[in-house]
Formats: sequence, structure tokens, C-alpha cells
Amino acid sequence: MTEPLVDPFQRAINYLRVSVTDRCDFRCVYCMSENMTFLPKAELLTLEELDRMCSTFVRMGVEKLRITGGEPLVRREIMTFFRAMSRHLESGALKELTLTTNGSQLERFAGDLAEAGVRRINVSLDTLDEAKFAEITRWGRLPQVLRGIDAAQEAGLRIKINVVALKGFNEDELFTLTDWCAERDMDLTFIEVMPMGDIGNENRLGQYWPLKDLRATLAEQYTLVDLAERTGGPARYVRLDETGQKIGFITPLTHNFCESCNRVRLTCTGELYMCLGQEDMADLRAPLRAAPNDDTPLEEAIRAAILRKPKGHDFDYSRQSLGGQMPRHMSHTGG
Repeated sequence: MTEPLVDPFQRAINYLRVSVTDRCDFRCVYCMSENMTFLPKAELLTLEELDRMCSTFVRMGVEKLRITGGEPLVRREIMTFFRAMSRHLESGALKELTLTTNGSQLERFAGDLAEAGVRRINVSLDTLDEAKFAEITRWGRLPQVLRGIDAAQEAGLRIKINVVALKGFNEDELFTLTDWCAERDMDLTFIEVMPMGDIGNENRLGQYWPLKDLRATLAEQYTLVDLAERTGGPARYVRLDETGQKIGFITPLTHNFCESCNRVRLTCTGELYMCLGQEDMADLRAPLRAAPNDDTPLEEAIRAAILRKPKGHDFDYSRQSLGGQMPRHMSHTGG
């Protein structure tokens, strides 16, 4: 079982995103409905099972592990898991252990994360306006997040701010957010809103702000230089000459980034989604629990799943209608 994980399109799969919980202390309007029904805790993989699952992937060639949710830092005793994963960093098998967070718990955990070997994190933050932040997150408090970002920088963590581009909501903050990140030496990535889950009264198509329009607006004030840099992920990067900062664009709608996809996503219940934008998944919890002392069935299930990884997703906002919409919420699959 030492052969690398390679999908049918000869893409090496070396990046695993793991949702450790479907729960969150926010209710962002593009991610969850306000009154979410969460999974019974008994259905979730235990921290020990998450360790075994992730360790198996690392043994099979995964070099980057991103912990997501929901909000990963609301999972009880989650630092036990981070500390356990740090042994793979120390052995050299794992090149990076990181997480995506809403920032609400960073004030508590930033130092512990740094001690566990986390070197950089992504913080989801769509506005610097306190009233708008409360609106977009429904339950969130901006000062708490900003204190968390302060704590993370004090702990030496490199921060990338992820901003979901939302038409009519944060268009007027494009330069404010860009300048704020430049002043704090933080990377910045803009993301097109994706058609994931039933969000009640929110108009998904009405939220959609194409990043080509955002980029054109950015170019009115800055000189944008395209970078050849590729991280294996979906982002395309530019450098702003005036500030020297790097800006990423994740464009699943206006530019399909699937040709270089190197990742799969594991849910907190052990479902492996080979593509964020497709419903096909593999149940890895069953083989994990069926053979508690033998990882061979789990390894076989992982290899079989990778061989089903599709070429790409079908997200489409063309013709003023939603195409390829996924019924599951983003919080279910994990970021």
C-alpha cells in the first residue's frame, strides 16, 4: 500500500480536507440556514477515529491536512487531535497541518495551535463593518474575531483572509479589505459564492459577484501582475505592485479550476467526497469500524474511492439560473 494515490485523470491526491464537526457558532447566510439541524454526536467520528483515518491517508501519500468544520475549534478537546497529528509533522510524512476557521475561538487556541506545529491558517472574514458582520454571520461578533486574529499573529501564525464576494454586500469594502490586509501583512483571497445547500430566503443568484468584475474594479486603483504560482489548489494569484501583497481569486463559476485538483474532503461522519461539487461519496466509517485492528479494508476503500474522482464539478450561474446546485450545505462537507 505504498503506491501514491492517483485518480483516473492522473492527478496525484496529496491534500485532505477534514471536517471535524458540522457545528458552528455562526450561521453565515451562504453556508447554513439559521435553524440548522446538526448531526447527533454519536454519528461523528471520535477523535481517535479521526486520528486513525488521517494517519492512514498520510501513510498513503497525503502531505497536506486542512482541518475544517463547521467551525473546527468548537469541537470539544480538538487540540488533542491537533497534538496527535503533529507527530506526522515531526516524522516528515506530513508537510503541513493547517485549518480554516471563522476566528471566533482563536483568542483561546492560537498559542496551542502554534505549539502543535500549525504555521499558517485561513480566517473567513467577509466584512470589517460590525453591523454587516452581525448580519452576514447572524450570530457573530466582529470584535471577538479581530481579537482572535491579533492573538494568532502574536503566536506567529501566518494568516490568509478568505472573503466571499457577495454582490450588494461587500462590494463597497473591496479597497478597505485590501488595504487592511496589506497593513497587517496578511494574504487575501476572494471566493465566488458557490451554490451549496438550501439557505432559506437568501437569493443565491442575487449574491453572485463574478470575480472578473471584482478584479476589474481592483485594477482601477492598483497595478495587478499575474503570478505563475500554483499551490495545487483552486486559487489564481496576482501581486499588487503598489503594496507588494499577494491576492488570490477562487473562481469555481467563471473559471473552472478542476484540471489541477489534488484534494478530497472527509466529513465528520467519515464520508469521503471526491469533489466538492458532486454528490458521489464513499463511506469510510464502515470499513474503519469493521476492522478496528486492521487498516487494510480502509486503505482499499480509499483507493477505490479515488478511482471514482470525477474530472470536475458542474457549478453554473449562466443563463440567470442555478446549475449544478448541491443540496448539502457547505458546512457538511467542510470548507
